[in-house]
Order: sequence, then C-alpha cells, then structure tokens
Amino acid sequence: MSEYKVVNPATNQTESEFATATDAEVQQVLERSDRAFRSWRTTGKDERAKVLLRVADLYSERSDDLAALITREMGKPTKEAKGEIWLVSTIYRYYAEQGPALLADTPLSPKAGGQAVIRKEPIGALLGIMPWNYPYYQVARFAAPNLMAGNTIILKHAPQDPESALAMEQIFRDAGLPEDAYINIFASNSQVADMIADPRVVGVSVTGSERAGAAVAEVAGRNLKKVVLELGGSDPFIVLDSNDMAKTVKDAVAGRMGNAGQACTAAKRMIVVGDLYDDFTEKFTAAMAALRPGDPTDPGSDLGPLSSEGAAERLMGQITDAVDKGATLLTGGKRLDRPGAFVEPTVLAGVTPEMRAYHEELFGPAAVIYRVADAAEAVELANSSSFGLGGAVYSADPDRAAEVAALLDTGMVWINNPTGSWADLPFGGTKRSGVGRELGSLGIDEFVNKKLIYTPAAR
Repeated sequence: MSEYKVVNPATNQTESEFATATDAEVQQVLERSDRAFRSWRTTGKDERAKVLLRVADLYSERSDDLAALITREMGKPTKEAKGEIWLVSTIYRYYAEQGPALLADTPLSPKAGGQAVIRKEPIGALLGIMPWNYPYYQVARFAAPNLMAGNTIILKHAPQDPESALAMEQIFRDAGLPEDAYINIFASNSQVADMIADPRVVGVSVTGSERAGAAVAEVAGRNLKKVVLELGGSDPFIVLDSNDMAKTVKDAVAGRMGNAGQACTAAKRMIVVGDLYDDFTEKFTAAMAALRPGDPTDPGSDLGPLSSEGAAERLMGQITDAVDKGATLLTGGKRLDRPGAFVEPTVLAGVTPEMRAYHEELFGPAAVIYRVADAAEAVELANSSSFGLGGAVYSADPDRAAEVAALLDTGMVWINNPTGSWADLPFGGTKRSGVGRELGSLGIDEFVNKKLIYTPAAR
C-alpha cells in the first residue's frame, strides 16, 4: 500500500492513492534531472524569467482548482488556500522580475590591481523535501529562486499532498519549463536517503520537523552536500505596552490561528508585560473561544481541521500533559464532537518547564500565555526556547520595540505585526529552527557557486 494518499481530514475518508516510485524510477529521475541541468544552466536568464512569469500567471488563473486540492488534502479553509496561492504567484513573479539583476556579476576592487568579479553560477540538480502545511508556498520558496538561477529540481512532497504535487509539476510543464528541469517524485524515506547520497544531487532543501531536518542533514553531511533547513518554531509574541489593545489581541489571534495554527512562524507564546496581562488574557481568551471550527469549504468557518488524526492526537497529548501537570486551561482543550481531525481553540496559562508545552512546538490551535515583569524578563523567556525562527514585538513606541527585537535570538522579528512572509524579505531561523535563508535576495544565493574571476593588471 502506498503512503501517498489523500485522506480528507474533515471526514477522515481516503479519497485517492498513488504508487510509490520504484528504485529503478528513482535512478531514472536522477539521470533525467542531471541531464536537464546541462541544458537548463545554459538557458539565458531572460528566458528563465519568462517561464517563471508564466508560472505566476498560471497559479492565478487556476486558483480555484488549486485551492480545492489542498482543502481536501490537508484541511486548509478555501479562503486561506486562495491566499496561499496569491502569495505563491508573487514569489514566482518576484524572482522572474528581479532574478536577472540578483544574479548579475558583482565587481570587486582588488588591492593588487586588475579586475575581479564574483559570478553566480548554478551548481546542479537539487532535492527538495517539502511539508504538507503550505503545499504550494513551501515549494515556491525553494523552486522559484533555484530555477531562476539555472539549477534543476527534484521535488519530494509530503505523502498527504500527492494531488497538489502533481498539479505543481503540470504548471511547470504548461509554462514551458523543460520537462526534466522540475520532476515530482513519490519517494520513500529510504529512497530519499539514497538520493541525497547520489553524486548527481548537489544540494538539499528541507522544510519540516526537527527530526526530518536532522535525518537529512546527517546523510548530507556524510556526503558533503549543502543543505538549507527550515524547521520548527515557537515564536514569541511580546506585548510591552499597547495604546490599542483590541488591535493587539486581533493580531495575536490572527498570528496564532492562521492555517489552524499549523505554521512554523505562528505566534505560539504570548509574553505579556506586567499590568497588561489580565486585560490581554481576558480579551485573547474570549476571541479564541469565539472562533468557529467547521467545514473548510464553508465561508462561515473560521478554521478547519488539523491536517490528520495523528496531528490532532499529538496536540491533544501536549495539552493533556500540561493540564495534568498543573497548567490552567482557559478555554478549549478538547476534541470536537464531529467527524474529522478537529481540536477546539485552546489557551493555556501557568505552563512551566516540566511540561511538554513549554519546550515543544504546538502545531495546532493552541496558545500559551506568560506574564513577565518587564522587557528584560520577556527577552529572557523568549530566548529560553531551543527554537529561533521568528517573533513579534508590540509597543506604542517603535523604538522601544526595536531595542527588544535586537535582543531576540531569532532569524526574523516583526514589530507591531505578526510574523509574516513576503517574496522580497528573507525567511529563516537560528538554533534548532534551521540554517540558511529563503526568499528575497538571500534566497537565490544559497545554491549558487559564487565564482571569483580575476584578471591581473597589465604588466
């Protein structure tokens, strides 16, 4: 039985299945991608850009159908699915429009005289291992800059997203990308390990869990392969002060509950200073309790199910562990009495280091609130996490917020705004949240050879 299947998390019904690749097919994919690189690398930057522009257009044109696929596959509400597709279109368009300039030679001024430039050149076939929570967006972050740079892509998607994986491959075909420059493969974990070790693969990008990142990095390290790892997060949402508590709470709920809380950059830890704690906690808890879980195709639903029964069970295990060890359950904390992988929006207080919820990423509709005495304690608590992806700092004084932001051990900090993502802003973290950057000007630099070309002065 294949692991690649669509199990609709709103009903727990299996709707389609796809065969896992054979070992012979894996070898064929490696050969095809390696061969395609030799041609694609010589294609002019302007021609590559034209393909990516067409890809951007096709995402927009097919938005309804693409959204319906991921709503069935992982339960994303239709309105959020369309928002993801809009963002994906902007990423392909950004690299199409800015890519040629981002890849231009960088002149140097050598002290020894003569002329020197840094030339950015593609390096070969890359393997992408992508998760289920943002099926199109995660792929775009990896594929857009690297195709623009002249690399080729082998894409291993999450087993629960086979239909959207095939839809993405078809978009590249329809946009005019050479057939083997982007290849989707339904590979097993053992086959992925063999692919990473194969000399025809020169780099690997993973978005996923700490466990997945560590496993990939171990194999890549033994084989001296470059990796980019975008892993988990437990982003702090720090409230120093507020002259508009209603907006602060609205942003906190939005930052926590997008994609039913299944986002690495979701605001998972609400850290509130002093006298604001009671007001924030009361309003935040009421807003979370008022959210309406339901059918993800229904515009009246505020959030859909979690991605799977396993995801719902893991989250419930973390919530139960916290409550059993003395945490206060302010709202939620139960499964919904209906079919599907639904968990009530949940708010916990009094979480301590003895509890799983203190250290682990809560990947679902559950938030933890902490009271701190001042900004210094807020920073100390925020930095106590093993994760370091993103964070948000709220204050009526942006300068004060910026001072606190500078002290956070994270790859990204947003001031008076939940952590987000834009095509032209770099994305990535520190500590156990991974290594490397995606998006923006930094994203196109990860898998290129920055070659020095030096010509000495005439003698």
